[in-house]
Amino acid sequence: MTRPKAEFDDLRQLEFREPRAVLDDDTMYTIYEIGRLLQGLDADAELDVETENVLLDWAIPWLMKHSGEFVFAEPSSDEEPGFYGLA
Repeated sequence: MTRPKAEFDDLRQLEFREPRAVLDDDTMYTIYEIGRLLQGLDADAELDVETENVLLDWAIPWLMKHSGEFVFAEPSSDEEPGFYGLA
């Protein structure tokens, strides 16, 4: 549901951290792990589904914004996510 801007006390600029500040050069990550790392959590932190979905809402545009800085690898099976790492 939409709301007028005037209802919010704190409006901030949307900022994305640089990939090299979040990920290790020699590691490949799933989108779920990247979402956790972007929020300062451990890559293997246990999260409920709703929180995981919110983190994906941040991780996907971040990957798209910095797409030129990433490589990807196909998942081992159709049931697993792909992996992303620094180029």
